Amino acid sequence: MKLNVISFTEKGIRLAEKLGEQWQRENRLAKPPALYAKCSVFEKKSSVIRVSGSVTAWAGERMESEGALVFIGACGIAVRAIAPWVKDKCRDNPVLVMDERGEYVIPILSGHLGGANELAEEIARVMGAVPVITTATDINRVFSVDLFAKKNGLEIVNREGIAKVSARALAGEILTASIQEKFLPDAGSLFSSELENQTGGEIRVVKYPPEQPVDLVISEEKKKFPCKILLRPKLYVVGMGCKRGKDAGAVADFIARSLREAGISEGEVLALATIDQKKEELGFLQWCQKKRVSFFTYSAEELAEVPGEFHGSEFVKEQVGVDNVCERAALKACGPGGVLVCEKKKAEGMTFAIARREWSVTWNAE
Repeated sequence: MKLNVISFTEKGIRLAEKLGEQWQRENRLAKPPALYAKCSVFEKKSSVIRVSGSVTAWAGERMESEGALVFIGACGIAVRAIAPWVKDKCRDNPVLVMDERGEYVIPILSGHLGGANELAEEIARVMGAVPVITTATDINRVFSVDLFAKKNGLEIVNREGIAKVSARALAGEILTASIQEKFLPDAGSLFSSELENQTGGEIRVVKYPPEQPVDLVISEEKKKFPCKILLRPKLYVVGMGCKRGKDAGAVADFIARSLREAGISEGEVLALATIDQKKEELGFLQWCQKKRVSFFTYSAEELAEVPGEFHGSEFVKEQVGVDNVCERAALKACGPGGVLVCEKKKAEGMTFAIARREWSVTWNAE
């Protein structure tokens, strides 16, 4: 995840630069942090971008783009800056605060679903700081349904259920879950006592569909269940290719139209995948950021190794080094067991395909 770091003092700028250097040293494959400064005393440096407008405007622009926001300064500055842009628990960017001495890292927005808590732990590790985590389920080490959903690639259908399930977990109560049989780790042969051992005793798994009200239901069936929270597996990966610089609105419209024609909702999409030559394609990046969808890119060599029959193009092979991007990328991102459910389609300089991944629930997903 890309870091967008803003500081407000000379000391803060130096800490931001140190964070940038340490982050790249520890995460060589990650995008380098973008460093910004908003202060009266400013020495122009190649690694630091001066913010001429308001911090609120800066925050709004960053929250419309990719990555996390890291404020080096007072929590109040960060809260006021992001306040107009905070909209959706399930889609807000992760936002963190560091003091300018670099002693503490505090996630203040999107701790679980956005990954701010994990990011705070990682920044603290590379900087020798202390992460200040305030999320109740984390500090009490109990089951967190939103973190479980994120790590398993599950759509939270009714987000109001998060608080209800968390309250029961924090009260020390055993949660009940009903899981569509094909998504159980061993195709549905285990129930109750055996699965309780896998979940650490916090969850009791009952038969599907539930006959009595339960806390969690995991199902791809689009119907109502007697439960506090419904989780739907994100079983699909979108594979795409496009001409360079394709308008972001055109990309979003094409994806929406193609998914609608396939009978798949945006909430069921786990990721968008493409060739690494498109890793900076703004239309792809913006759609993934807005929809909270993972963005995977692969080299031409990696895509060429994907087995199967594809709608190849010699022209595409001459341009990017592999005969098909969208179908191969979708299957590559699915991993073993993935199957194409929507073959290559073209429109307005873009290509699109959908693959369905093979998935089962993992209680201790990393």
